Amino acid sequence: MSDQQPTSPADPQPTSPSDPQATAQSAPGRLRGAVAAVRRSAARRPVPWIAGGLAGVLVLGSGGAVAVAAATMPTRPAAAPATSTAAPTSSSTTPSAPSAPTATPTADARAVPDDPAGPSALRTCTIDAAASAAGLGAFEGFVMDAESGETLFSRNGEQAAQTGSVMKTLTSATALAVLGGDHRIPTTVTRESGGAIALVGHGDATLSAGNGTVYPGAPTLAQLAQQVKAQLGDAPVTTIVADASYWNGADAWDPTWPESERTIGYQPRVTALMVDGDRADPAAATSPRSTDPVGRAGAAFRTALANAGVIGAANAQVVQRATTSTDTIASVSSQPVSTLIGQMIPNSDNTLAEMLARVSSRESGAGGSAASLTGVYQQALAGYGLDPAGIVIKDGSGESAANAVSPAFVAHLMVQVAAGAKGLGTLSQSLPVAGVSGTLSSRFTGANAVARGKVHAKTGWIDSANTLGGYIDAADGTRLTFAFYAIGSSRAAALPALDAVTAAAYRCGGSLTSS
Repeated sequence: MSDQQPTSPADPQPTSPSDPQATAQSAPGRLRGAVAAVRRSAARRPVPWIAGGLAGVLVLGSGGAVAVAAATMPTRPAAAPATSTAAPTSSSTTPSAPSAPTATPTADARAVPDDPAGPSALRTCTIDAAASAAGLGAFEGFVMDAESGETLFSRNGEQAAQTGSVMKTLTSATALAVLGGDHRIPTTVTRESGGAIALVGHGDATLSAGNGTVYPGAPTLAQLAQQVKAQLGDAPVTTIVADASYWNGADAWDPTWPESERTIGYQPRVTALMVDGDRADPAAATSPRSTDPVGRAGAAFRTALANAGVIGAANAQVVQRATTSTDTIASVSSQPVSTLIGQMIPNSDNTLAEMLARVSSRESGAGGSAASLTGVYQQALAGYGLDPAGIVIKDGSGESAANAVSPAFVAHLMVQVAAGAKGLGTLSQSLPVAGVSGTLSSRFTGANAVARGKVHAKTGWIDSANTLGGYIDAADGTRLTFAFYAIGSSRAAALPALDAVTAAAYRCGGSLTSS
């Protein structure tokens, strides 16, 4: 399905984080700097404080000054670093309390000992109210600090579930790892004996008949036909072979996909040869698709050959089979994978997602089948320093409710995406932006408008779930990565609730804490 943008209701305001208070009789500037240094240290390397508070004495200058800061909080485990290959856990432990650190007038705040067991003393802001909204249904959510790798919020965050079109972020990352951003998908024509030529598909769904396209810059059948004419001259064509054998043509439709996805026009049958994404209206993103994309492509190529003046083409027979020839007489290529991702992600194009998934499988040696995708994705995503054990990939678009990826895994992937690691800047730059672009252009309204321009995320929508996953440049300057799944609620209720909990996370920033 495509992703829509309804209006969001007001979002409850989260509790503001509290700041330690300090008093000073002299040298106030130096005192404020020392307190700020301690706070930065606590935020960077959380340490558990003794219950009831900690008093610190800072002596500044010859006159002296005294400042007392107190804070209390529970202890919990720290999350794995962003590059960890294991997902963080949410179980609690109770470490023994360390001795109170002693500050001196020249002490470097960074010298405070690390203790991985405790959260920052300044983390007092919650999104619990927004995360409990009825519109979120069976809610799963995960938020982490992209820089420190610390888990800031998790509610069923490590439970694998259906992703909707958030899956397209995994598909993009897999394609970039397997194919590379510069890879182009070819379509070729080979010459057989007896006046037969073959149109051979390799998974480029953007190949266009030239009557409009939703993929600007796509290669055309006319370009192929002109090359064929130049090669054949006055030799006639009697047979046009439509070859979609790059992967098994019987593996074209997932049984968990509603047939309405094809008839309404969100998804074609996934074949290695098609024209204009098999759309009835090639210039419309959402347009009914056929039951025979390969035959439709063959017929369109016959028209292009006739228009190019190829003798006999107008009356040539179109047959579907694998070609018997390697004598290539014409070839065109798609735009680079990086461009295809830029066309797929903002508008949530299912067709390109399925093609990139299958081409990644085929080029990796896995054959191009849907059944191969879990293994292909796991291997590719592990290359980003992630632990993909347990993910289940049924398709590239996220249409299947049988897909299973946890919000925690998506959030960890988004750390790499936000950083532009290993070519993932292509995906980062393509993500819709709240209130600005793509499938988020009309979302985040009302009280949630505070996060407009600050949330970069992929939307997801299938009948049983609405999802959102990406990164947030929060109000306090912290970069958060997140994924939120609203499972089982209506779309009308889920979208504003997802916007509200995301905006709440934006307000909390690095002060976010799970209850």
